[in-house]
Amino acid sequence: MAHNQTMFKLNTGAQIPAIGFGTWQDAEAQEQAVVTAIKAGYRHIDTAFVYGTEEAVGKGIKKAGIPRDQIFITTKLWNNAHHPEDVPKQLDASLKALGVDYIDLWLMHWPSAFARGDTLFPKDKDGKPITGDTDYVDTYKAMEKCLKEGKVKAIGVSNFSKAEMERLLEKTDVVPAAHELELHPWLQQTSFTEWHKQKGIHIIAYSPFGNQNPIYDKGKDIGKLIDDPTLVEIGKKHGKTGAQVALAWNIAKGHSVLPKSKTESRIKANFEGDFKLPEEDVKKIDGIDKKLRFCDPSESFGYKYYTDLDGKE
Repeated sequence: MAHNQTMFKLNTGAQIPAIGFGTWQDAEAQEQAVVTAIKAGYRHIDTAFVYGTEEAVGKGIKKAGIPRDQIFITTKLWNNAHHPEDVPKQLDASLKALGVDYIDLWLMHWPSAFARGDTLFPKDKDGKPITGDTDYVDTYKAMEKCLKEGKVKAIGVSNFSKAEMERLLEKTDVVPAAHELELHPWLQQTSFTEWHKQKGIHIIAYSPFGNQNPIYDKGKDIGKLIDDPTLVEIGKKHGKTGAQVALAWNIAKGHSVLPKSKTESRIKANFEGDFKLPEEDVKKIDGIDKKLRFCDPSESFGYKYYTDLDGKE
């Protein structure tokens, strides 16, 4: 493979590629997108039970013809399966959909539980979310059991606050291998990311381009992160785009990143975001933090997220 990928080491000893391919949304386009991504060199694919894309991802990986042990697959436990009895069942459903016998990294998608059952987004008659009462500590302990069985090689979390992370570490045995969270040059969360480094928890950055997605109502009036003059200017110097520079900045910080696209040219271009950004450029980008968070479903999920983190209104 011509492209020499940056790899990071998890606290399990396993290697995780710096650039992963995100597969949220557009289930019908994902199989081909995954094939395209793997052909472009991606070896890290990120999906989740709730995305409804696990099956397409599994098919895409098979079609691309790269041996299973060369692909790093992340998927996530959804909020309706937080009860300890439901945890292993949903893992089996994910394994079956993906058509694999183990998952490299399995994350708790959110710290909050929904009501148990088959409904992904249970709502009452007023359209309010029906939450569950399972403590994320108990959910995580059930995930630890799955780890012992070997169906997952590593476990972790996503979208936790600092207090939630600290409580999790205190009450459980396995330090999460990774924490997937929103992270980009406009939401840098420096002290939080430093804390993860001290604990040996790898960070995987989602929404690495900030407000690309039209479902986020914020950011219509502030322009796009990838057009930020600082990113564009640094890009010109290296023959790269603002988007590629945004990815390289996260990688320079030691984080994996998850760009997503269905367009072949963009899938390939994103992969070229894995390049070495000189220290002075990293420092310049450190100066453009707006503490601007795009993804916060607190209201629609009936839970207060990120209470002690940057970007909370």
